[in-house]
Amino acid sequence: MLEVTSQILAVIFFIGAGNTMNDIKDIDIDREAHPERPLASGAISISSANKFAKLLWLMSITCVALGAYSLHVDDKSIIELVLIYVIAVTLMMTYDHGPTLKNTGLIGNISISIMVGAVILYGAASVGNLWTSLVWWTAGVVFFANLAREIIKDCQDMEADEGNRQTLPMSFGLVKSRMAAYVVVMAALVCLYIPYWKGPFEFNQLLFQTPAILMLITLNRELAEGNDYQAASKIRIAMLLGLIGFIVPMYV
Repeated sequence: MLEVTSQILAVIFFIGAGNTMNDIKDIDIDREAHPERPLASGAISISSANKFAKLLWLMSITCVALGAYSLHVDDKSIIELVLIYVIAVTLMMTYDHGPTLKNTGLIGNISISIMVGAVILYGAASVGNLWTSLVWWTAGVVFFANLAREIIKDCQDMEADEGNRQTLPMSFGLVKSRMAAYVVVMAALVCLYIPYWKGPFEFNQLLFQTPAILMLITLNRELAEGNDYQAASKIRIAMLLGLIGFIVPMYV
């Protein structure tokens, strides 16, 4: 239980540190696009945010070290756990700092989506169970769903990003970008479906994924109407429902 808890905290602190760094980097954009955010509104100073980010990094790395030690004590490999964390940290640094992948549009979207999908792989690695097909299909769902969400968020923030980033909507337009996002959502649905077709689940257990499937399929309405905020929110909820849909069949 201690091993699982420590690695949950490692991920939470990692995400917190990354989001804090991102908010610091985006403060000028957020003052226009999201003025209600703590840094953009001046409720929290940049100095305090930097100190908080450093604290979160320290706590995350400490938790990773505890997880690696626990795996070693159980005679399990620590290589996968450490490697996934190092890759995630590298992507995080290159996303916000040099070479600032976040400013490259689609490449930045892919980078952040790999980090989000890596959370699933990291969780499996923390208990020495990385090399199972379900883990990778689940990570695929998260990767593609988050990639679609990132593209849609770029549609939402296109005016605020002008002059700061070169995003997919700026290159191909809002309509084509939203269409691309929906195609990516379909890739997430394929990953969602395969564990019920090829195993380890039974096909009739696909019923547990109905809420997530319906929410993703019906995104075309929000995208056609240009309701980017609603579409991005639905994808976030669908990811949660999809994960629940994977967990429930394990216990029924």
